Amino acid sequence: MEFNLEKKNYKTIDILKIPFNASKVYTILFFIIKLLNGLIPTIQVVVVGSFLDTAIAIFKNEKQYSSIIDSLVILIILIAYSWTSDKVLKLVESKLEIRLREAFKFSIVEKRSKVEYKYIENSKSWDLMSRVSKDAETKSKDALDNLLTMMEMSLRVIGLLVILFTKVWWTPIVILIISVPLFKLALKGGKASYEAERELSKYQRKFEYLGDVLTGREAVDERSLFQYTEAVNEKWIEQYETARKIECKVLLKWFVKMKSNGVITTLISVLIVVVFIKPVLNKEITVGFFIAISNAVFGIINTLSWRISWNVDTLAKNKEYLKDLTELINMKESEGAVEKPCKNSIDIESLEFKDVCFKYPGMQNYILKNLSFKIDAGRHYAFVGTNGAGKSTITKLITGLYDNFEGEILINNKSIREYRKADLKSMFAIVHQDFSKYFIKIKDNVALGNINKMENEKDDEYIKDAIRTVKLDEVVNILPNKINTELGKIKEGGVDLSGGQWQRLGIARAIVSNASLKILDEPTASLDPISESNMYEEFEKISRGGTTIFISHRLGSTKLADEIFVIDNGNVVENGSHDKLMSLDGIYKNMYESQRRWYL
Repeated sequence: MEFNLEKKNYKTIDILKIPFNASKVYTILFFIIKLLNGLIPTIQVVVVGSFLDTAIAIFKNEKQYSSIIDSLVILIILIAYSWTSDKVLKLVESKLEIRLREAFKFSIVEKRSKVEYKYIENSKSWDLMSRVSKDAETKSKDALDNLLTMMEMSLRVIGLLVILFTKVWWTPIVILIISVPLFKLALKGGKASYEAERELSKYQRKFEYLGDVLTGREAVDERSLFQYTEAVNEKWIEQYETARKIECKVLLKWFVKMKSNGVITTLISVLIVVVFIKPVLNKEITVGFFIAISNAVFGIINTLSWRISWNVDTLAKNKEYLKDLTELINMKESEGAVEKPCKNSIDIESLEFKDVCFKYPGMQNYILKNLSFKIDAGRHYAFVGTNGAGKSTITKLITGLYDNFEGEILINNKSIREYRKADLKSMFAIVHQDFSKYFIKIKDNVALGNINKMENEKDDEYIKDAIRTVKLDEVVNILPNKINTELGKIKEGGVDLSGGQWQRLGIARAIVSNASLKILDEPTASLDPISESNMYEEFEKISRGGTTIFISHRLGSTKLADEIFVIDNGNVVENGSHDKLMSLDGIYKNMYESQRRWYL
C-alpha cells in the first residue's frame, strides 16, 4: 500500500487526510455513520413529539389507532439504526485501524529508520520519536473519531437549536453564549494535558525500563541472586509517582474547571425547560413536543458542558501530537539509510584516517583529535584503550553513521563521503558490544548477516558452515528443530541461549557476510578475559586472508594483531606490533602488565 508522509507542517485537516490516504472506503463509511448519528437526534425530537401527541390523542379518543402507525414505524427504524450503527461503527473502526497500522504506522517506523544517527543518540529526539510512534495507528483513528464526533454533536446541537429558535427564540442564543468560554477552556486544557504528556515521556521511559528489570525474564537470575528487587522497586515507584503526580495535577485542574462550568450549564438547562411550561399551558406547543424537547435540552446541555468540551480538549491534544509528528517528519534523513547492501560488495584495499577530528552533535569537547592511521587489506588490527577513549566512535565514522567530521576518511584513496550507503554496508561486517538478540529462527538469526543471499539462497549449507565455525553446531544439533528452532520465549517451543552462545551467533552473522572488513567492537565484553581471548583467537583463524579489526580495552587478543593502535584522548599515542609496543615501555605495556594476571 503506497502511503507517504510529506515533509510539511501538519494541521487539523491532516486528522482527516491521514486515515483517508490509508483507506478511503473505511474513512468515508466512518464519516457517513457519524453524519447520520448527528442528524437523527433532531429527527427523533420531531418523531417522538409526534408519536407522544398522537398517543395522547388516541388515549382521549380523539384519533384512531391507525394514525400512530407512521410515527411508530419511523421510531422503530430510528431505534433499529441506533442499535446496529454502533456495531457497524466498531467494525469500521477496527478495519480502519488495521489499515492505519499497515500504512501510517509503517511510514513512521520507516521514517525512524531513515533519520540521521544523531537523533538516535539524542534523548530528547528519541523521546519524541517514541511518543509519535507509540500506538500511532490508534492515535490516528481516535483523532478521526474525535473530530467526526465533534461534527456529529455539532449537528445534533444545531438541529436542536433550530427547533428551540422556532419556539422560544432567545434560548439558543443563551446556550451559544455559555458555550464559547467552555470551548476555549477545553482547548487550553487539552494543550496543557499534552504538554504534561511530553514531560511524562522521559519518566515513563525510565519506569517502563525498570518495570522490565523487575518482571522480565532477562534479569530473573540476578534478581534471585542479588535480591535487588526492593531497591529497584523503590526507583520504579519514584519515577512512576513523579509521572503520576504531573499527570494528575494537570488533569485535576482542568477537570474541576470543566465541571464547574458544567454545573452552570445544567442550571441553565433547567431554566430553559421551566420557560417552556408556559407555552404548554397556553397550548402554543403540545405536551408531546414539550416532553421530547425537554429530554433533548438536557441531552444538549450534557453534550455542551462535558462531551463537546471533552472532545475539544482531545482535539487540542491531537493538534499537539501533529506538532510532534511535524517535527519527526521534518528531521533530516540519512541518504540511503534503508537501502540494502549492494550485491557486488566493494573490497577494501585501504582505509585511512587523516587528521580526523570529531565531536558529537551538541557537545563542546572533541572525542577524536587529529586522528590518523592506515589499514591495509589482508592484515589484522587492534584498537585498544580505556573506556571512553574513542574506540567505538571510530567504527561509527568508518561505517558512515556520522559524516560531520573534520579531516579526511579515505577508502581505497577515495573520500568516504563519495560512497553510497549501500556501498558502505557491503564493505563492513560488525559485531557490536550491544549486539542484537533476534527472537526468530536460528538460521534467520545468522542469515541476516547477508540479506541479499538470504533472499535468494535456498540452500542452508552456508548457515550450517557458519554455525560449525563458531562451534555452535553441537548445541544446535540437539535442539528439536535444529537450525529452524525459534529463539526466545515469544513463540511456543522457543528456546533461549546462554550469553556466550548468543555472542557466537552474532559472530556467525558476521561470518556469512561478504564484507571484506570485519570488526569486533567489544562483543565479548561480558565474557571473562580468558573466554574472550579464546573467542578472538577463533575469529582470527576464521578470518585469515581477510581484514579484521579488534576493538577492546582488554588486551588478551592483541597478540593476534599485525598492528595495534593505542587510543588515548581521541588520538593514536602508540602503534605497532605487540612486541614493539612492549619494548616502548609506555601506555600499552602498562595496560598489558596490569591485565597479565587475567590470562594466567
